[in-house]
Order: sequence, then structure tokens, then C-alpha cells
Amino acid sequence: IVLTGGDDHLWKTWGFPDGNILWTGEGHTDWLSGCCFRPSGTQLVTSSGDTTVRIWDLSRRSCILTLRGHSRAVRGCSWHSCGDFVASASMDGTSKIWDVNSERCRYTLRGHKESVNSIEFLPFSSTVLTSSADKTLSLWDVRTVSRL
Repeated sequence: IVLTGGDDHLWKTWGFPDGNILWTGEGHTDWLSGCCFRPSGTQLVTSSGDTTVRIWDLSRRSCILTLRGHSRAVRGCSWHSCGDFVASASMDGTSKIWDVNSERCRYTLRGHKESVNSIEFLPFSSTVLTSSADKTLSLWDVRTVSRL
């Protein structure tokens, strides 16, 4: 199964090798910039130009949580390997670490001078890597909210 998101505001899962669309999700009001399966495979996260991050339940085929807090488009998202946290990167120059269980922002990472364009958790760690339009990469320890 492959997951995609696009300018049509939709995410889609595709079966391979046939390339058939298995599921389509709608709910965002602007382009999708990122999408990622939860490590368990039961949910996914999407990020959008509409400034939101959404969690989707595949068995229900619906959005179960909308995370709001960025002031500009969200450029990327990723799951932590434990499945309890989601990271988001935004054109507002910040990144956020969201606690999916409490449904709130746990940390806001500030330090880039321009848009944060991508974010990834390093596997099985509390470290995230961000890239920015300010031409820098940063490693962050999300336990201390500091750059490494």
C-alpha cells in the first residue's frame, strides 16, 4: 500500500502492483503537503496548506483528530516510532511535537529564521531533524526542546 496526498485536498491509499485506489480521505480545505502511516498501520497523519495536521483512522475512514496551532501552511509531518507523537513543520518558522493521546501540542521548536519545510524523527529516539528555507538543518532533542 502506498499513501499520497495532493493539490486536490485529498489523501489516497493505493494497492500495488495493480495501482488501484483503496481509500480516499477528504476534510482538508487546502493542498496536502505530507502524509505518513502510524507505525502500527491503523492510522495516518496528514499536513496541509490549511494550517492543520489531521489524524485519520483507517478502519473508520474518517478524521478523528484535527490539530491546530500553526499560523501558516504546514509543510510536513511524521510519526514517532512509538506511535504516540506526531511532528509537524510549518511555513510559520516553527515545528511542533503533538501528543496524540492528550490531543495537544507538547512542544514548539523555534530557531529557524524562515519556513520549516520538513521534519523527521530519528528512529527510536527523542531527536528530530528539521530542514528550513533559511538553508539550515537542525537536530533537536524534543525532551529539552533544544538544538543539538
